[in-house]
Amino acid sequence: MNIIAWLVLGLIAGAIAKAIYPGHQGGGILGTIILGIIGAFVGGSLGVFFSTGTFALTAPTLSITGIIVAVLGALVAVFLWNLLTHRSAA
Repeated sequence: MNIIAWLVLGLIAGAIAKAIYPGHQGGGILGTIILGIIGAFVGGSLGVFFSTGTFALTAPTLSITGIIVAVLGALVAVFLWNLLTHRSAA
């Protein structure tokens, strides 16, 4: 997949994941794209692992199922990011 398709997939997946996930994530457009690309890798890798039983670092294609997998991966990435950066109010 070429770099423009990765950026488009990252933007779509990151925007959908940020819209679904409750609370404010911040980060702007660049953060959304990076989050979506990371989500695409996480989702694609988990999809390959669950379907074949082997681990491979891969990203889904720019399709409806690819976007769904990337959004699921981006939701995992948002959750993990919030766990790492969450500050307790003390």
